[in-house]
Amino acid sequence: MEPGNRLYEDKRGLQELLRRAAFNATAIDGKRALSKRVSVNAAQRRRRSAKIMEERARDFRKFNERSFPPGCPLEFIQQVFQTMRDCPQHTFQILTKRSDRLRQLAAQIDWPANVWMGVSVEDAKALSRVDDLRVVPAAVRFLSCEPLIGSLAGIDLRNIQWVIVGGESGPHSRTMSIQWVREIFRECRNQKVPFFFKQWGGVRKDLTGRLLGGRTYDEMPERVAA
Repeated sequence: MEPGNRLYEDKRGLQELLRRAAFNATAIDGKRALSKRVSVNAAQRRRRSAKIMEERARDFRKFNERSFPPGCPLEFIQQVFQTMRDCPQHTFQILTKRSDRLRQLAAQIDWPANVWMGVSVEDAKALSRVDDLRVVPAAVRFLSCEPLIGSLAGIDLRNIQWVIVGGESGPHSRTMSIQWVREIFRECRNQKVPFFFKQWGGVRKDLTGRLLGGRTYDEMPERVAA
C-alpha cells in the first residue's frame, strides 16, 4: 500500500472525509484499520433544505446497515462510489452478504482503485458468495470469514486477494474450531493468498486473544489491478 494512505492524518482531514463520504468506511494504514461511521455528503448539499438532508441521511443509514440492499437504487450506489473516488487518499472496504445483487450491479459501477470489495463467508452454506465476488472488478476482493461457524475445507480462492478469519464474540457466541481455522490457513498458503487472523472470540475475547500457533497473522493484500 502506498505511504500516502495514512490513517486520518489530522482533524481537518477527518472532517473533510466526514463531509464527503457516504457510508460505513474503513481507512487502512499498513497493518492498522479504523472503522468510522461517516455521514452524508453535506458539502454538496448545503443549499438543500433540512428536510431533504434528513431523508438522505435515512437513505445513507440504510446503506450502512445492508450493503447493496434490494430497495437501494443503482443511482444512489453509483453516487456512493463516486464519493469514494473523490477521496483517493483513503482506502475503503465494503462488506456484504448480498452477493447476488452485488454480482448483478457490478458491471454498472465504476470501481475506483481505492475500493476493496468483500463478502461474508461464515460456513459452507455461504460459499456461493465467493463465486459471485470473483467476477466483481474491484481492485481487491476479500473474504471475511467472521464469525467462522463451520468448516470451509477446500475453499477455492481463485481471484481472491485477501482472507480474514475470526471467531464470534459476546455472551452467546458460538465456538470456533481450531481445525476450521487451520483449513483456511492451509488453503491461503497453498493458493498464495494473504491471511489475517482477527480473534478467537468467545465471551471474553480479550482473554482468548488472536494468536494462532504462537504468533499473530496480520497479512495484507497488495493493491492489484482488477
